[in-house]
Amino acid sequence: ATRTKSADVERADSGIGQMPARKWRSRASETLSSLQAWEAHRPCTDCGERDLPVETDVQNCNQRRADLCEKCRKRRTERKESVLEFVNTEASYGEDLRIIKEEFYLPMQAAGLLSQEQLQGIFSNIQELIDLNENFLEILQEEIDQAFDQGDDDLMTVCIGEIFLEFVNMLPAFQTYCLQQSSSVNMLNALEKEKELLRIFLNVSQNDNTALRRMNLRSFLMAPLQRVTKYPLLLSRIIKATTEYHPDHSSLREAKSRIESHLEHINMKTKQEGNTWTLRSFRQDSKKKREVINIEMRETALKTVGWLREETRFVMEGSLQLAQPPDGQWVKKGSKTLKFQNMQVLLLVNMKRVSESSLESAEPGPVKDAVLVLIRDKNNGKFHLLREPLRLSNCIVSTDPDCDDTFELIEIRREAFVFRDSDRARTHHWFRQIRRYSRELGSWKKRRNALPNIMISTPHTRP
Repeated sequence: ATRTKSADVERADSGIGQMPARKWRSRASETLSSLQAWEAHRPCTDCGERDLPVETDVQNCNQRRADLCEKCRKRRTERKESVLEFVNTEASYGEDLRIIKEEFYLPMQAAGLLSQEQLQGIFSNIQELIDLNENFLEILQEEIDQAFDQGDDDLMTVCIGEIFLEFVNMLPAFQTYCLQQSSSVNMLNALEKEKELLRIFLNVSQNDNTALRRMNLRSFLMAPLQRVTKYPLLLSRIIKATTEYHPDHSSLREAKSRIESHLEHINMKTKQEGNTWTLRSFRQDSKKKREVINIEMRETALKTVGWLREETRFVMEGSLQLAQPPDGQWVKKGSKTLKFQNMQVLLLVNMKRVSESSLESAEPGPVKDAVLVLIRDKNNGKFHLLREPLRLSNCIVSTDPDCDDTFELIEIRREAFVFRDSDRARTHHWFRQIRRYSRELGSWKKRRNALPNIMISTPHTRP
């Protein structure tokens, strides 16, 4: 008989023997059982718990496990309600602001009931608050709409904390309004007694204008004060319903801390001005007290340089030790002949606005100016400038290789200052930031890291 070649035989089985096949089927069965077991104890998406309820699909009459435990499902519902409450109350507050302008300010201005100075005294910076509210509300509504469009019905992708921090510049606008509220009400009371036409207009508006909901002008003028004190409460509700693993959790806490610090600062300013009223008070801790002091220093610095708040960025701020070498001579900075004193230092940068949008304007634009503000470190709450701000475009910053715990800043043809921080790494960080803007703005495009006195004593200024 002719022997058949092995290559000509066509295999009809799977190509594996009986024993490996049984082992493979056994492993497949074990894997399937493991997957089913894991599915039965799949952890909750939010908290990791494994005892999840079983949901029934009514249309297909099938049962499937839920992705969330009962606790997390309830928390997501509470968070969604808190986020929507934040946005809806912001919209209601904006409507009250528009009523103040359209139903009171503009008619009184058109009828000539009050002069422009009197209107300014009563309504303060109401237009600034309107603009901020419109921009803030627009971004909030866009985030809500985008979440629903992407199928996020629980609004988990909406980050209220991050958005609030983007609009943190609205807090000083609230402060301006709150501090003028007492004088505004007093002026309104005096003018209402003095001007009969004004009194008639206010009475008719309250009784006949349905848009006012039978509320008088004084009630509407309280809207900004009520809104700014409600922010911490609304943020607290969102924080309570937001798990600590959520990307917005830390931003929410920071936003709440910032608004509470500003409220304490407003209360401090009202007491200094002799007013008896205060806003809702929140528990103070050392961090909040420190932030209140920082707010006061920033306001002092802004008032000194005269820049617009929205065009100003605080790059660095904190306590530094400062010494001035005698007669402007470069003295070895490690020498005990230098006497250091504690000073609060703020590095401010004036940025060009690249867009009218509040979020886009936060993008770093071209630097117009940069200054260093030196404030005496006082403990009585009052701050005094050491001197006029140091414009970094007129300064040279350098270090001495033999002493790396300090750096020197020389104002061309004027004074010299030696700075240091208690932490050496932070001293280097201050030096790098100040030198960066000095090089960016200065007329000298290239500088040697040598003794600055030699550089500025040259007879001709280099391009």
